[in-house]
Amino acid sequence: MTAHRAIGVDVGGTKILAGVLARDGTVERQETRVTPIASQDELLAELDSLVESLLDDDVAALGFGLPSTIDQRSGRAVTSVHVPLAEVDFRDRMAGRFGLPTGIDNDGNAAAIAEWQLGAGRGASHLVLLTLGTGIGGGLILDGRPFRGSVGAGAELGHIVLDYGGAACGGGCSGHGHFEALAA
Repeated sequence: MTAHRAIGVDVGGTKILAGVLARDGTVERQETRVTPIASQDELLAELDSLVESLLDDDVAALGFGLPSTIDQRSGRAVTSVHVPLAEVDFRDRMAGRFGLPTGIDNDGNAAAIAEWQLGAGRGASHLVLLTLGTGIGGGLILDGRPFRGSVGAGAELGHIVLDYGGAACGGGCSGHGHFEALAA
């Protein structure tokens, strides 16, 4: 029997939303949990538990959208402002834990790719998506390809500097005057 579904997980600063998705993007089941931010171990344990609760024999792959800068080559969450995931070899950890192909991306990039492939942006060559939640993020599709920039933060719109003398950004970010800090 060939597995036909995937589990998609969106990790946010206050909640984690996960779903079992059919090939056409239809959400067959979903679950929401509070994001534990006290420690990296606690957050990873919650993600493990969430995936386990949705996993069955018809799941062929896992995908995670993280509020983090992602090194696509290594699958590592490099920096993470709102959740304790900085410096985690996330893709290898999850693939090893569950024995399934695992994809990861910045949450804004993942949202833009989903909108481009399955939503209102289907068929578009260019797409801009703005995410509003605990932080401000986004994703870009340029010439039919996701744009991640040289270090995986190509559409981190919340960290555009609007006022060099402005308020501290907060979380794990040491910057000042960012869109995210000024909009809060």
